[in-house]
Amino acid sequence: MPAHPSAITLVPRPTETVLRPGYFTLDDDTALSIGAGTEQAAELLRTLLAPATGLALPPSPSGQLKLAIDSGLGGSLGDEGYVLTIAPDAMLLRAAHLTGLLRGIQTIRQLLPPQALSETPQGDTPWRLPCSEITDQPRHPWRGAMLDVARHFQPVSYLRRYVDVLALHKINVFHLHLTDDQGWRMPVAARPKLTEIGGHRAESQTGPAGSGTYDGVPHGGAYTRAELSGLVRYAAARGVTVMPEIEMPGHVRAALAAYPSLGNRPERTLDVWTRWGVCDTVLGVHDEVLDFCRTVLEEVMDVFPSPYIHVGGEECPTAEWTHSVAARERAVAEGLPNAEALHGWFLGQIGDFLVRRGRRPVGWAETGAELPLDFTVMTWRDPSHTLTAARRGHPVINAYHRATYLDYVQSDDPHEPPAQPGTVVDLRAVHAHDPVPEDADAEAAGRVLGTQTQLWTEFVTTPAHIEYLTYPRLCALADRGWSGATDWADFRARLGEHTARLDALGIHRHP
Repeated sequence: MPAHPSAITLVPRPTETVLRPGYFTLDDDTALSIGAGTEQAAELLRTLLAPATGLALPPSPSGQLKLAIDSGLGGSLGDEGYVLTIAPDAMLLRAAHLTGLLRGIQTIRQLLPPQALSETPQGDTPWRLPCSEITDQPRHPWRGAMLDVARHFQPVSYLRRYVDVLALHKINVFHLHLTDDQGWRMPVAARPKLTEIGGHRAESQTGPAGSGTYDGVPHGGAYTRAELSGLVRYAAARGVTVMPEIEMPGHVRAALAAYPSLGNRPERTLDVWTRWGVCDTVLGVHDEVLDFCRTVLEEVMDVFPSPYIHVGGEECPTAEWTHSVAARERAVAEGLPNAEALHGWFLGQIGDFLVRRGRRPVGWAETGAELPLDFTVMTWRDPSHTLTAARRGHPVINAYHRATYLDYVQSDDPHEPPAQPGTVVDLRAVHAHDPVPEDADAEAAGRVLGTQTQLWTEFVTTPAHIEYLTYPRLCALADRGWSGATDWADFRARLGEHTARLDALGIHRHP
């Protein structure tokens, strides 16, 4: 029997933990007592533990491991909170909602020896959990991770693995960036050229924006509707919502390569962009474009049940509108002061379309004050923009780039693999990032939903590179998003134990 731990080293840190003497052991005789409404949680527990442990965990009314929905916990622990009680002869996981049980199952996984997370059989390892009482709930309701699959495509098999590790860290939103200037990955039945043409580019820039060096290697890929629907179900079974992002009215070069009539110069033939940076070609503002966007978003909503739909909205040069007779006429017809104001008008049209269908539009904010009021705002450029947006009345996700952009290097070591140049976002910067601005009053603070990481993939081509940039920095964001502020030394101590779990999963992490 191993020495009893003096502390439980979980990431993220639970709200309250009381250690007690002894261990509960999972073995071939352990059965599951499956309460009403807990069937999905029971299935997930079996699915996650079976590869390493080989345990069947059959159902039994008198099973030693009990899962229960306890509606009385809802008032104090919300949708994601749970209580886990572990005694030498029994274990009870209860929550007010299924989501809370799914979070508690990830805690059970972390309490077991790290080998339990392996995807291969681990022989006769004793599967013991320290006796304890854990009461847990998140500090913030939004704890997300964005992965850009437009710049560099990743197969859906890897996206499932990505979701698995997000769920382990109680990340609840997987933000999937599906379209950009360099590629379109979302299938749209009415517009097949979006993936047939827009899903492929001739080559990729190898240096930073403006470098003029290219690899000469074609790159492409797109998902099928069945693949994305399957990913949504897979993530939901783990308590993760997949939020799609379809960029508009800028970052659309791939769409314009497929359908030039959507642009401001429909006679022009464009390629899918091979460069990085901000492309100056944007959607037109004529009726065909609005119909196109609605058609795309209808299909997106059919595939993704997420209450939030991200439509980008950022980095939209307006020069094409300024020089377009049709765009200027649209501005006049809509009573706008100039062509530049078409940006807000366009997003207002799209936002209204989504709201009328029961969804919540999300957009990137350049200032915190430029998006229509029915948008949920992702602020990224400056910390002050979070407060600006919250005071304006927006729900806000704080995605400040100097604390959440994982495509930035983790250190100034010259041997770091390729990444966005110029900015270091180290582990401590991520851990120190408070999503709620220091000067926010209670009303503004209440509008800050949480935070998320961003991984733009201009320089990130492989799953191994994705994981190297993501872990352990995502662990720090998960800790801050779920647990609130935690002491740096305490986090580092827990992370030191947690890296064994990442290693058991085969994560190609940063040292």
